[in-house]
Amino acid sequence: MFSTRRIQVQSLALLLAAALLPACSPGQGGSTPTGGPSASPSSSATSSPQPSGSPSADAETSVPAPAPEPSPAPSGPGKGNAELAIIVVPAEGEPEISYTLVCADGVPAAESVHPAADAACAALKENAVLLSPSAPATDQACTEQYGGPQKATVTGVVDGVPVDAAFSRTNGCEISAWDAAKDVLGAAGGA
Repeated sequence: MFSTRRIQVQSLALLLAAALLPACSPGQGGSTPTGGPSASPSSSATSSPQPSGSPSADAETSVPAPAPEPSPAPSGPGKGNAELAIIVVPAEGEPEISYTLVCADGVPAAESVHPAADAACAALKENAVLLSPSAPATDQACTEQYGGPQKATVTGVVDGVPVDAAFSRTNGCEISAWDAAKDVLGAAGGA
């Protein structure tokens, strides 16, 4: 009888250990011991506690991380290197005018087909972000004036930074961006 009792006690001890072991092992799942608080990995003294209601750093979520903010183009003088395709539409229904502008160190290259390539390359070297107009802030007021039907697109690269800009003259903010880029937009870009 002594051996049967001993086997029962050992069996009970093993079952109890098997039930409690997963609850004591972080990240291994398992059940919560009855009558006690829920088991969770303990924080070390050097880590900061997680705010309630937010997942822990190890938790997976189904919400994607926000996209990183694009790095801003450098402001101020640039290197003056550019390869651009410029299309200007003087007015709706009129044929578009295309220019190619290639600059090296602020000087137009031979393959440039632009009415004022010297001025355009100089303008890009003086202001590297000339063709990266920022969108007006939502609280920015733009005068409701009409500057003309002209539209332009500029695509390519300036100092290694991709450019894909659109210009028009439909309000004060857009007129200002157009006027700043007028040397690059060319003769057809004048108002």
